[in-house]
Formats: sequence, C-alpha cells, structure tokens
Amino acid sequence: MKKKALTIVVSLLWLLSFTGISLAADQEVSQKDIEQVVKALKGIKFGLLWYLSYMDGEGKDVGGSAGDGVDRSKFAIKRGYFRFTKELMPWFDAHITFDTTQASIKDSKLSDSVQVRIKYAYAKMKLPDFAFFTKPFVEFGVVHMPWLDYEEHVNWYRCQDTMFIERNSTFNSADFGLTFISLFGGEMGDDYKKNVNSYYPGRYGSMAVGLYNGGGYHASEKNENKVLEGRLTVRPLPDIIPGLQFSYFGITGKGNKDTEPDWTTNLGFASFEHEYVVLTGQYYWGKGNQAGDDEKDKDGYSIFAEVKPHKKVSIIGRYDRFDPDTDGDDDENTRYIIGAAYHLDKRYKNMVVLDYDHVNYEDPTKKDDQRIQLTLQVAL
Repeated sequence: MKKKALTIVVSLLWLLSFTGISLAADQEVSQKDIEQVVKALKGIKFGLLWYLSYMDGEGKDVGGSAGDGVDRSKFAIKRGYFRFTKELMPWFDAHITFDTTQASIKDSKLSDSVQVRIKYAYAKMKLPDFAFFTKPFVEFGVVHMPWLDYEEHVNWYRCQDTMFIERNSTFNSADFGLTFISLFGGEMGDDYKKNVNSYYPGRYGSMAVGLYNGGGYHASEKNENKVLEGRLTVRPLPDIIPGLQFSYFGITGKGNKDTEPDWTTNLGFASFEHEYVVLTGQYYWGKGNQAGDDEKDKDGYSIFAEVKPHKKVSIIGRYDRFDPDTDGDDDENTRYIIGAAYHLDKRYKNMVVLDYDHVNYEDPTKKDDQRIQLTLQVAL
C-alpha cells in the first residue's frame, strides 16, 4: 500500500505541474480540476530500478583494462532506471525508460560523469489471441531485443553484472526497430506464476522475433543493413515438469560498421525453474558482433545455478567459458561467480547481493581479473 500511495503522490505532483493546478493554500481546487487529474492518472504506471554497488578488485570489472592487474575500489551507480507507461487505449500503450549510468567518453570532461539516456521508447500494440498465440503484442521504437529480457527473467541477478553473451561484448538488450512477442497455448496456472515465475508464462513456451538497425540503443546506425533476430522457447511437459524449457536464439545481419562485416549468432539454452532451485545451461557459436569491430568466429558456454533454501535467501553460482577466436590459441577466458542474496521483501525486488567474480585469461600477458562486490538493488 505504501508503494501505491507513493506512486499516486508522484503522479499527482507531475500532472499538477502540467495542468496548471496550484497547491497554494489560498486557491480552491474545483471538482472539475480533480476529475481531470483522476482521468489523466488512469492507466499510468511508474517504475524504479537501481543497482547501487561498492566493489574492490583489479581488472576490467572495476573500471580498468582486462588483465591489467591494477587494484581499484569504488562506489558506483551501475544502473538507475526510471520507467513510465501510459495506457492510451485498451490495446495501445506508450512506454519510455530512462537509464542512468556512468558515461565513458574518451578525451572529454564528461567521461565517468553520471548521464541519463533513453533505454526504451516504444509504442506497444496488444493483439487479440489467435490460433496457438496467446497475448501477442508488438513493440515499435527503441525496443527489447528478443534474447536478454528473457534470460534476465530466469537469471534475476543482472544487478551483479551482465549475462554471459553481453558480458563478452556480442550484443546488448535494446535496439531501434520492431519486436513481435507471444506466449504459446495459453498460460501456466496461478500457483506456478506465484511461486516460480510469472514472466513469459506460456503453457507451451513463447517466442520473440524482430527487425532492427543493428547498432543497439546507444549507437547510431552506420550502414543500411537491418538485422533479423528471433527466439523460440518450448515448454515440452507443462503438466509433468512445468519449469523445464528449451530455447534457441539466432541473429543474422551485419555488424554496425560501414564495411558491413558479417554478424551471426546461434544460442542454445536449457532452463529448469522451481520454487527452490533454478538451473540453466547455454552454448553459443557465431561470428562477429553488434559493434562490427570483430569479424572472428567464436564460441562459448555458460552454466548458472540458484539455490533458494529460504524465501529471504539465495545462493548463486555461474561458470562461463568464452573463446573470442576459434582459429587462434591462448585467447580464451574462464569466469566463475559465487554469491549470496538477501531478499528484503518480495523475491528479486529489493535485495542485497554479495558476490565474488574471477576471470582467468589464457593469454600469458594478462593477469587474472577479480572483484568482490556488494550491491543493493532498489525496485519499485
């Protein structure tokens, strides 16, 4: 109730500033003005998500270069999202997300300053159910790409740092374009959605497919190529093993460079979700990357586990192995992460995460990266 009250107060103040209604004690607020405010508030949703961290260690994950061996410690705002959604019609929403992060602008006074940029800005059009498709919708604008939003709602510890494929600079989570998303064959029951996962709860799985500029949300397009991306997820045994799902994700197009280097991605992913445990495994193979600054063939795999012995406590572990050039030698890296989370209220909302992150480089010229980090995730 307190969160709802805060949202209403913030909404009222925001709307009053635009409607010209004064809060001065000597001015009367008419019934008509109040009705206008109530009408404007209808269908509005606000959301906040912050990752506030202290970290100590050496290498890339504490602001240096991979394998540099230099000790550093710092406080950081790793992410600060402000999300606003307005239902314009029962089938049509407008959405924008502002992303607060530290800039990295070479040879600029603004480098490492806190900046605000747009992460998402799209129109969402909800379509009627048809055939096997349940709750289908389309996003148009700066939209979710098909993969990372899905994975981040299985592995909920994005606050620790990015997922395996993004961590290795292959692609990020949003782009300019269009995405179609749908569940398959109805939805899982309320018990599953309450105790296991309410995101992407298609009874037989889900899908997402889209067409994009290809440079990501924080880069301008540097060629005329459009990138095709798609995810297909199947839940084969919804009544016997409801938490078991298998996914394939693929990308075909050109990297975001005027020379148009090839960029392909193939990703196989298996996941098992339960009230007390989450397990995932994935294998990636592909060529190039989103930025277009790498044309090499590469592959890798990642394993993640979460054990939930208590509703307030989670133990997490992850192991990644990535080869940035399958034709080269002594260039692979291996990462392992171990940590624990304390959930302050509803699981995966407000929580404190303590983790240790270690990267071993086969390149003899690089030292291991290592970091210990304490993160407070604040969510509304």
